Amino acid sequence: MHPAPTTPSPAPTSAPSSATSAASLAHWSEAGRRGMEAFYALATEDYRQLAAARDWAGIFRDLAAGRDRLTLLDVACGSGKFPTALLATPAVAALAGELVVETDLLDPSRFSLDEARGTLAPPFVGAADHECTVQDLVVRPGGWDLVWSTHGLYALAPDEVGPGMARFVEAIAPGGLGVVAQATTASHYLVVDEAFRGSFDPDGVRVPYTSAEQVVAALAGLPVTVSEELLTYRTSVALDDRATAEGFLQRCVFDDSVSLEAMEADPVLGGYLASCVEDGRWVFDHAVSLITVRHA
Repeated sequence: MHPAPTTPSPAPTSAPSSATSAASLAHWSEAGRRGMEAFYALATEDYRQLAAARDWAGIFRDLAAGRDRLTLLDVACGSGKFPTALLATPAVAALAGELVVETDLLDPSRFSLDEARGTLAPPFVGAADHECTVQDLVVRPGGWDLVWSTHGLYALAPDEVGPGMARFVEAIAPGGLGVVAQATTASHYLVVDEAFRGSFDPDGVRVPYTSAEQVVAALAGLPVTVSEELLTYRTSVALDDRATAEGFLQRCVFDDSVSLEAMEADPVLGGYLASCVEDGRWVFDHAVSLITVRHA
């Protein structure tokens, strides 16, 4: 059993700051589980790629600096897919019994916090829950040794990216490490969002997804050193597996009211989907920036 959460940050008292963040929150719920499962039929690859991109076991040992534990803040934890991917690697799994990674979870969705907590296993040990956005986080004294956000910042409104990244940096302990994995403007998640909004949000209610480029620009004004690595890979689904394809695409845009048929019939979004067809499959190209942040 995992320890009970302690000392959570207060839940936000205001409504979601944009239609995009509201749509995202609505889908992180029990009612959205079918779409979530269809989404992760493909998107689990996002986290497998991240798990393979670094020597995470070595990073944990370095940050522990001879101690038997370190502290982690998982920003926009979602359903805990990144710790799950790390636990599937022998090197991280072997840390159980050697290190304790005290894991705080941050997400504005109570559903996500509960889902993510249920995935934790040694060396990850549950600590506090923070039911809030990153910009609303109450940073504890001393911060966390490791702060990461893996594909978690897309619903930040443009005017929230700066404050959000400032709070992210504030949360990194002296000598600690920050990591952000975020899709670039050339990646499927950003491309499909733009096409969808152009056709199915004619009043411009939704704001565009936050890109890796915006995250890096926000970090440029802060007292940190930043490095980037570009990860490129593909995910795919058979053309005749329409249920999975529909659930995945609806989750990509956080809107399950638009059917796959309606997407295909749209000149813009349908044109993009048609360009993704190869050898009987939809094939989606991803370009993800793995951003490393340290205090200057």
